[in-house]
Amino acid sequence: MGNNKELGDKGEGIAADYLQKEGYEIKARNYRYSRNEIDIVALKDKILVFVEVKTRTSNYFGYPEESVTDRKAELIMEAADNYIYENGWQGDIRFDIIAIEFQSHKHLVHHFRDAFF
Repeated sequence: MGNNKELGDKGEGIAADYLQKEGYEIKARNYRYSRNEIDIVALKDKILVFVEVKTRTSNYFGYPEESVTDRKAELIMEAADNYIYENGWQGDIRFDIIAIEFQSHKHLVHHFRDAFF
């Protein structure tokens, strides 16, 4: 696999495909507010879901989902607040993490719902 950006982009594509197969409607990808970014904004069952995607080729430095720090969660929530404001959303929201692990010629997808708030 190439550089980190390339790996991240590939992981985000896999996560978006996974979400769509699970019945989510993708509303935005790489939504930016200030210097913050939300990888995927999706809608399912009248819940707006903000998804952080973490991709790894090894667990040497820990599992992908463990790399979402409290500070990173705060930045995502700040961007989510702006997305909600811009789009006039008044329904329920949720914050998920999708961890993608590449293992030889396959990948594993782990979906953590309500990962932080």
